[in-house]
Amino acid sequence: MNNAKMWLVVSPTVGVPLFLGAVAVGSFAVHLQVVKNTSWVADFLQGVPMGTGDKMAAAAIVDESAMKAATVSYAVPAKDGLEVTVILPDGTQTQAILKDPQKLQASDL
Repeated sequence: MNNAKMWLVVSPTVGVPLFLGAVAVGSFAVHLQVVKNTSWVADFLQGVPMGTGDKMAAAAIVDESAMKAATVSYAVPAKDGLEVTVILPDGTQTQAILKDPQKLQASDL
């Protein structure tokens, strides 16, 4: 025990309860902050399934005009698979290579 001399200054009947009380107060403070600063803990304690809370429902409401899909303008065979040109909703274009999952090797992943 590297702190054995501490008990010559502080009586164990005072030091042990003081130490355990400090641990309990610190633990309570941490748990209180978790409950106050998260939304999912209250839902969990009330038995609400995950992902169905009020904040999640509000985040799921999306303006349908903003839900524009990307379109594929053309696809050509490439050495590694099928090369497609994708036009994003903002008008920018990008190329993607679609590989056959059965032909993928471990080094490609």
